[in-house]
Amino acid sequence: MLSEPTRQLIVAESIRYPQRRSALLPALQLAQDEAGWLSRETMEEVASLLETDPNALYDLATFYSLLHTEPVGRYVVRVCNGLSCYIKGADLLLEHICRRAGVEPYGTSSDGLWTVEPFECLAACDGAPALMVNGDLYKNMNADQADALIEDLAARPVAP
Repeated sequence: MLSEPTRQLIVAESIRYPQRRSALLPALQLAQDEAGWLSRETMEEVASLLETDPNALYDLATFYSLLHTEPVGRYVVRVCNGLSCYIKGADLLLEHICRRAGVEPYGTSSDGLWTVEPFECLAACDGAPALMVNGDLYKNMNADQADALIEDLAARPVAP
């Protein structure tokens, strides 16, 4: 399932902490970075590497909104809906991006390219409205900028 380099990174992460349990969240993030989402099998593999109960990993994965236990699009677009972003039009930006991607909030496009989610806070109030795509933060966004970003991302080749 997971590649040997990712497995080694997870084990190395577990060594950084006095208790292996402290490495659960970073290990899940590493696994998700490779697999795109966290299947039960992936979480069991990570649990085996960390010598812990797979249910502890499942509990974490279902609690944190940055972790996905179902397949998501190649690009996960999170639109901040915190107060500053909302006041600056994040709700309209979310609607626009959903319309462009052809999805409802929390949905994944039929082509597997987009998952669009409202997100409670991206901690970017100085750049409201903000959005994040696969970990990259974009501030002071408007519909035209979102369109340009979507076109740029859609045009990128798929990595082998």
